[in-house]
Amino acid sequence: MQAAAAAGEQKAVKSATPQDAADLLETASQVVIVPGYGMAVAQAQHRVHELRDQLAKRGIGVKFAIHPVAGRMPGHMNVLLAEAEIPYDELVEMDDINPDFPQTDVVLVVGANDVVNPAARHDKSSPIYGMPILDVDKAKSVIAIKRSMNPGFAGIDNELYTADNTVMVFGDAKAVIGDVVKALTGGSGIH
Repeated sequence: MQAAAAAGEQKAVKSATPQDAADLLETASQVVIVPGYGMAVAQAQHRVHELRDQLAKRGIGVKFAIHPVAGRMPGHMNVLLAEAEIPYDELVEMDDINPDFPQTDVVLVVGANDVVNPAARHDKSSPIYGMPILDVDKAKSVIAIKRSMNPGFAGIDNELYTADNTVMVFGDAKAVIGDVVKALTGGSGIH
């Protein structure tokens, strides 16, 4: 994992590879996956299902944290995950999953941005101040998959990405998750 200065930011972003992400996921007992608009754009929901299956085979508990407005419409993530045949009982709404994050080993954020930005809780100057968010920053470790450090819909930086417990894996969500699955299965093809 490498530390790199993000454009225009004071704090460093810790960049990781798909292999690093696979190694971190393999050490977990409990993983929460947070789908977002980036998962939808990349059409990565079927790769997410493959990842879920690989983790479950290892006895790792997997849940999906669903923010009510993630994506471009309410229920967007539920529809995509249902299409990928993710068991509905693994989809957990925000209010029900937020208390679980402090006991969660790894959170995998797949293309979500504003719905996981801690600034919503404390930065009164932020346009998202007061918006309910998924409290992923309270987990032991966070892996965030994004194409770049570009801001989300609200147009603001996400302080989650520079948090001490977060690593960033940059790239298309479908390709990155495919590479994580390959790493977990011992396959090749890591970019």
